[in-house]
This record gives sequence, C-alpha cells and structure tokens, in this order.
Amino acid sequence: MALSVKCVLRSGRNTVSLLRRQAFHRSATSAVQVTVRDALNQAMDEELERDERVFLLGEEVAQYDGAYKVSRGLWKKYGDKRIMDTPISEMGFTGIAVGAAMAGLRPICEFMTFNFSMQAIDQVINSAAKTCYMSAGLQSVPIVFRGPNGSSAGVAAQHSQCFAAWYAHCPGLKVVSPWSSEDAKGLLKAAIRDDNPVVFLENELLYGVPFEMSDESQSKDFTVPIGKAKIERQGSHVTLVSHSRYVGHCLDAAAVLAKEGVECEVINLRSIRPMDVESIETSVMKTNHLVTVEGGWPQFGVGAEICARIMEGPAFNYLDSPATRVTGVDIPMPYAKILEDNSVPQIKDVIFSVKKTLNLA
Repeated sequence: MALSVKCVLRSGRNTVSLLRRQAFHRSATSAVQVTVRDALNQAMDEELERDERVFLLGEEVAQYDGAYKVSRGLWKKYGDKRIMDTPISEMGFTGIAVGAAMAGLRPICEFMTFNFSMQAIDQVINSAAKTCYMSAGLQSVPIVFRGPNGSSAGVAAQHSQCFAAWYAHCPGLKVVSPWSSEDAKGLLKAAIRDDNPVVFLENELLYGVPFEMSDESQSKDFTVPIGKAKIERQGSHVTLVSHSRYVGHCLDAAAVLAKEGVECEVINLRSIRPMDVESIETSVMKTNHLVTVEGGWPQFGVGAEICARIMEGPAFNYLDSPATRVTGVDIPMPYAKILEDNSVPQIKDVIFSVKKTLNLA
C-alpha cells in the first residue's frame, strides 16, 4: 500500500479522499489487496501469455512501462513484437491496430488519455465499430481501446472529458467502465477475449487505489461478463446507479445516509453498452426511487439514458418521485482547484440529491 500511495503522491494526486474510502472496498471472501493499476497489468500479462495474437501498442507503453505504469514489466517479458512504443500519432497507431485486428490479431490500443482518442475517433467509429455490420458479419474487429477517461486533478478542460456517453452512443462498440480492481481485471480479460471492438474507460485517480480481491478473481480464468451490473450495497429506500470512480462516492454517501436511517442500494454499472437495464429496473421496483451519479456532462449523458430507459419500461410505475441525476457541471473543466471541485460531483451532492428525491431535504 505504501508504494501505491507514494506513486499517487508523486503524480500530484489527492490521495486523502481516495484512500479514506478503503473501508467500503471490501468483500466477505477477500484474500489480497491489489491496486487498480496492478489489476490491469495482471489482466494484460495473463492474456498476452494465454494468446500469442494479443499485443499492446501505444505511446510509452514499452520501455517507459507506460505513462501510468499500467504496462510495467510487460516489454521486458514479451519484447518489441508484443509491446510496441508508437509515435505521438493517435490516428496512425489506432489505424494500425484496427488493421491488425482485421487481419486476425487481438490488439490492445492504449490512449494516454481518452481525450486524445478524438484524434483517432474516425478509426474507432468508422473503421472498427461499423465493419462487422457492413461486412454482414464476415469481418470481426477484436480490439480493445483502453486508457484513462474523465477528469483527473489539475489537468483542465482539454484533458477532463468523460467519453462514456460519446462511445456508448455508437452501435458496434461495447463500452465498459470499471470501478474496483476486480472490475478492472475481469472486464479487461473479457474485453480482450471479445470478438467485438471494446472501449475500456479507466480512471486515472483510481490507478493507485487498492481494493481487496477474492481468491476467485486471482485465477487466470477469471472474467467479468460484459453487460452485467453489480450490486455493491443492498438497500431498500433509494437506488443509486453509477460507474467508475463515482461508485465510491455513492458508497460513501450511502454510509453517511445509513446513519440517518436511509438505506441506499448502490449499483455499479461496470458496462455502459450493453447496459444492464434489468438490474436497474429490479432495484427501482424495490426501492421506488432512483438517483444516477456520473462525472460526465448532463446533456445526453449516461444518467439521461438510464432515466429514459426507466421511464419507458415497467419500473416507471413504481417510482414514488422523479428520478434525479447527479452529474458534472455543464462547462469545460476549470483549472483552479476550487472551481474544479465544484465542477464534478462530490459526496455531499449525492447525499443532497438522495434527500431531495426522498423529500427529506
């Protein structure tokens, strides 16, 4: 843990709010603590070893061990043919990766941040996502696009967008957004084995956070099915639905609200497309209230899609009050810390929205 904290501190991250939530990151059958960074590294290592068609490419992923050390040690183990440093040209190396996938390989294409994937969005959407359909199913594109997504700390507007809604809008892609180390490892292994292009949205502020992983998740055969949400906390009064880092915010808010007699059911989406609407509906039918939490912008966001699905489905008749969204503010991310803190959801915002939804505020 000391090493993980040191790494996060060195990169200038605020570790206090992240590490104080470890008390909620435990499971009954836990065996060992693993950071999200190491879980991702394990997943790639195991899949590179299992399938010689798998390879990793991106900026600084090889000799430098990755900008965030997620690919640490892989170049020394697998060499230049499997772990490839690329020029600073997202369109170029993404096109190479997509072509390699069409030729029968299984590339993992790392973006140093998903904000830079804008340079390659033509390759991701027009080349990768649409090919299977346009070839009448004859040509699969088994590729994983992965890297940090959403806001970090002190990186301002051009490095802080959440692309969950952007990519989930496009048919032909699968989009996943892990929270815990178990999510990260299981979903990445499932994504690498999938025959479809998968957009794998990590979070920079979670890389150094340790989670306890079960004995089962330490197995090389462990995967998390894409398209299946996980109930992180059972509750009866309100359903909280979130993904990535903000699942932790929901669990923190639920712990505070429990002391006031409000029991929140917290759902970790894990998969944005396909979305496990059935699990959300089942929960809403039990709690009769819904709050969605995300770091992205409000317009046309993940929470907006969840609210629409609930309104259009059988769970709508079970709602005792309107569904509420907690989102990032509808502005480009400011650089100043005090403005940044007020531009993304905080635990207090989740608590306030729950109380408002339950008519307690």
